[in-house]
Amino acid sequence: MTRSAAIVLLLLSGCTLQRPVPSEPDATPMRIVSMNPCVDTILMEIADSKQIAAISHYSQDPRASSVPLKWAMQYPVVSGAAEDVIAASPDLVIAGPHVSIQTIAALKRLGIPLMQVSVPETVDESKKQISDIAARIGHRQTGANLNAKIDTAIAAAQSGAPPVSALIWQGSGLVPGKGTLADELMTRTGFRNLSSMLGLKKWDILPIEGLLSQPPAVLLAGQANMGAGNADSNRMLSHPVLRNIGARIKIAHYPSSLLHCGGPIIIKSVARLAEIRRLMEAKP
Repeated sequence: MTRSAAIVLLLLSGCTLQRPVPSEPDATPMRIVSMNPCVDTILMEIADSKQIAAISHYSQDPRASSVPLKWAMQYPVVSGAAEDVIAASPDLVIAGPHVSIQTIAALKRLGIPLMQVSVPETVDESKKQISDIAARIGHRQTGANLNAKIDTAIAAAQSGAPPVSALIWQGSGLVPGKGTLADELMTRTGFRNLSSMLGLKKWDILPIEGLLSQPPAVLLAGQANMGAGNADSNRMLSHPVLRNIGARIKIAHYPSSLLHCGGPIIIKSVARLAEIRRLMEAKP
């Protein structure tokens, strides 16, 4: 029997898991379950801690977390399975685009209030997402305050100097291109993303040969770490060729935890980008 079929039978049988009592659509939720690590970062900033019933299991994984582990360890976690979510007795589930359709269907069948969010691709989209979540959980002003902090951080990180050519190069050569939030943050902080000039797609893989064909002034990459299980490591940084052309390309540490989420992570991202930009300007 497939996993999805088992879930359906479990729900139809009335079964072993306690069925959550759905809240009124406009009621302030008091048992929020987040199935998305990026949503976790927003809830950490705007929700009352007592409102959070569970968070994404990724947030307790140091290889993938974008929140402090000390904060994440306070809460139970859920995977992408409907059983986990239902067992948490939520009165609101916030799910990202990568949750399976079987899990979403199961939650809807039980009448559990569900808020589905997308991956923001611009600063404005990210701020709207914060506002939407804040309104749904009863913290409009806290959401507005967070958006104001994002605006302030971006303004402080802007550079009036000519843009510096750059690439974000993560993992096995993953590069964010035009149309991504990462690209917008680079532009706003004084960098010119070379992704389009290299013919790369919105998200693409750039092998080391392609990197060397038109090297940027600065490479924004995770630390070279040969230890297994380090999400910030980029093993290609240990390639002898890169070590030998250090005078042509500055390699700046830009951890993967800054790459995949918007929300409050924007504040950390632009701060790091601005720091790297200042170092480039100070270089003799």
